[in-house]
Amino acid sequence: MSASLADQAQSLAIALGANLPSAAGAPRQTLITVRPQLEQLVSGWARVASGEMRCSWSPLLQTAPVGGPSGQPLYCNAVVLFAGVQRSASEAAALELLTELHQLERRFGRDRDHELPWGPRTLDLDLLFWGEWRLDHPRLVLPHPRLHLRQFVLEPLLAAMQRSVGWCPDSDLQQ
Repeated sequence: MSASLADQAQSLAIALGANLPSAAGAPRQTLITVRPQLEQLVSGWARVASGEMRCSWSPLLQTAPVGGPSGQPLYCNAVVLFAGVQRSASEAAALELLTELHQLERRFGRDRDHELPWGPRTLDLDLLFWGEWRLDHPRLVLPHPRLHLRQFVLEPLLAAMQRSVGWCPDSDLQQ
């Protein structure tokens, strides 16, 4: 077995971001609160028992907004890598996961129908890649088409590939 989660054929990466408060609190608290829910969501979607899939979490990073309206608050960003995803890659499975991610966003107050493109949000969950599998669908492109252009995604992705970190409510954000 490879030491790096990114080397796994069945690895999956999701980016998390927020720059508006949700019912859980400030963006940082939103990401801390959503972490176990996201792990549970992906485990259920992947149809694996607890412990059969490994997660590696990046540190929480504070980043400036990229694009969108000016004057937005800073973002809190992170990436999680899941290794050992046994579900076969397919368009239907990927779109099912995307739908579940969007439902989780809505539980934290995001309304994709009434927001500005690249505008502020209570929670953003982006599927970055699923192993080396490629998908070009109107709702989802894998790997994420702007992944390589976004330092606020690349930096936490590289950190998650190296080792997983815990998050605690009173720890400092990395900048």
